[in-house]
Amino acid sequence: MNATTKTDTTDDSATTVQAAEAEEAAAEATAEDTDIDADDAAAEAAAEEEAELAAASLPAARSGIGAGAAAVVAAALGFVGLSGSWMGKVLSERETLTGQLKLSQSATASQQIHEVYADSWHTTALVNGVFALLALVVGGLVLARPFFSSPVRTQAPWVRAVAWGAVGVAVIGLIVAIGMYFDLFAALPSAPAPAATPAPTQ
Repeated sequence: MNATTKTDTTDDSATTVQAAEAEEAAAEATAEDTDIDADDAAAEAAAEEEAELAAASLPAARSGIGAGAAAVVAAALGFVGLSGSWMGKVLSERETLTGQLKLSQSATASQQIHEVYADSWHTTALVNGVFALLALVVGGLVLARPFFSSPVRTQAPWVRAVAWGAVGVAVIGLIVAIGMYFDLFAALPSAPAPAATPAPTQ
């Protein structure tokens, strides 16, 4: 009776140990599965975050390229407004020719100065002023664009430097054009007054 009881007790103990080992193995397998699932979820979240960052940076990169191109265009327009352009030269020469055709044989010296010289000078100033104004507008838009985007984006330093340079050159060109148009820097030449005719002597 005692031997049978000991055998049953030993069998029960072995069964209990085996059940505990099986439960421990199942718990370890479950933990490993949980760790794998957590790693997969973390990898998926990281991939989604990278994709979102890439999608967000793509419009910013395109915007940076457009702003850089606009800044270069503004600088070119400012240089043309300050130094003159082929268009201004052609229009000036056309105005000179038109003035010569309008003159009559009896035109006074002041009429000749106005038609041949003043109109040509003013046409050149007007064309240069238009180019300078365009440069000022484009450069100002480039500098102001980040403040109208949501969220506010920072521009590349070289883009802002070129845009500020374009604005500065445009302002100088606009001042020069206005001075030329209104004859502030140099007055138009004037015809000398006719000499007084001496009175005949008796």
